[in-house]
Amino acid sequence: MTSIVLAAQAAQGGGMSMILMMVAIFAIMYFFMIKPQQKRQKEIQKFQNELTEGTEVVTGGGIHGVVKSIDLAKNTVDVKIARDVVVTVEKTSVYKDMASTGLQK
Repeated sequence: MTSIVLAAQAAQGGGMSMILMMVAIFAIMYFFMIKPQQKRQKEIQKFQNELTEGTEVVTGGGIHGVVKSIDLAKNTVDVKIARDVVVTVEKTSVYKDMASTGLQK
């Protein structure tokens, strides 16, 4: 009879440890994956909001260039990619050129 009671108590304790394990896994995922990604997104958005003419950037398609003008009404940026070649891209698809700053991550 006592072995049945001990088995029942072990099953209940096993359920609680399983819940604690799931919480621990979620916490680890949050602090090592989700939170750093949120921080990086905020940094990108801050860079895009503080964008100025003459800043070296990379477009979402991987094209390197220099900002020539910014149109806040249309939310676009004119980027000079070569001599006499200027392309217009969405402001949200412009990122910091890490190679020009020497701060590659």
